Amino acid sequence: MLDGDRRFGEKTTLMLLKPIRDVGIAGYGAYVPRYRLPGSEVDRVWTDGRGGSPIKEKAVPGPDEDTATMSVEAARNALARAGVEAAAIRAVWVGSESHPYAVKPTSTIVAEAIGAVPATQAADWEFACKAGTEAFQAAIGFVGSGMADYALAIGMDTAQGRPGDALEYTAGAGGAAYILGPAEVSLAVVEGSFSYVTDTPDFFRRPYQHYPQHGSRFTGDPAYFKHVLASSRQLMDALGTTPADYAAAVFHQPNPKFPERAAKILGFKPEQTQAGLLCPMVGNTYAGSSMLGLTSILDEAQPGDRLLLVSFGSGAGSDAISLRVTDRIGERRGRAPRTRAYVERRKAIDYGMYVRYRKKLHMH
Repeated sequence: MLDGDRRFGEKTTLMLLKPIRDVGIAGYGAYVPRYRLPGSEVDRVWTDGRGGSPIKEKAVPGPDEDTATMSVEAARNALARAGVEAAAIRAVWVGSESHPYAVKPTSTIVAEAIGAVPATQAADWEFACKAGTEAFQAAIGFVGSGMADYALAIGMDTAQGRPGDALEYTAGAGGAAYILGPAEVSLAVVEGSFSYVTDTPDFFRRPYQHYPQHGSRFTGDPAYFKHVLASSRQLMDALGTTPADYAAAVFHQPNPKFPERAAKILGFKPEQTQAGLLCPMVGNTYAGSSMLGLTSILDEAQPGDRLLLVSFGSGAGSDAISLRVTDRIGERRGRAPRTRAYVERRKAIDYGMYVRYRKKLHMH
């Protein structure tokens, strides 16, 4: 059902995810690697320049970068904005589908690097591209229950695409970190969230497979649009809001067209999504995609602005989160580099260097 599932009706309000204790974003931080692979390079190699590219370029991690190192950078930016000691963070959660180890948590590496150990909870989260917002929601619950005053949620990826596959044009690298804390010290307060999931096989990777596979006809309407539209609508229905109530909205960005189409169907205007639409410049950062876009929005947001964050993860599910900006935003955001500074800090590489950095050439 393309326009989103409307089965819930009046029960939606009861399904709204909202903690007993009001929670908000105390600090946020972004990170995007400096290297860029132009889409024209992928097109040149695989179609002799005849196919075009859905994006201008994508961010590529350097040979010494991975999900752990990038998460540390974003976490340090979030700490700087929050102005809290790392020891006060009682949970460090990293959502990604490109954790550097199959067995060994990324979260403990990050916790150690920022000084949050040993009195903290740590875990890695997975749900394709919504693993970051999954950790974000869990952090809301952790703080909202009173178990912690601060929890760190990260969405970060070094996405991979099979050489020559359509995913190779957009599979980028980067993400964001958020420190969730009590509403009274936050720069944006969480008004509520809503999650919508089904078993939809649109994208998957088996154990020991290096590259993911996509389910073609399942990717668009049955997966992305059904889940994104449903979670957005159910959240707004529960809160009694409309697209006109939001200063800005950000949706998961596997490419530029999907979020633009979803926003239009929901009734958002192009100017409401412009600040957070980073895919054309950095690619699809998977678990970091919508969360990275939100950092760009927060860099420009004003007190009183209402913001909508909507993720999507293959398999499939979507988290929709409504936020309201407080008057602390103006002073906090200047404490760390803005997201656009990372986007504009770039060094172009050719396809050969990309193959080397991403270790796509295997010798036997």
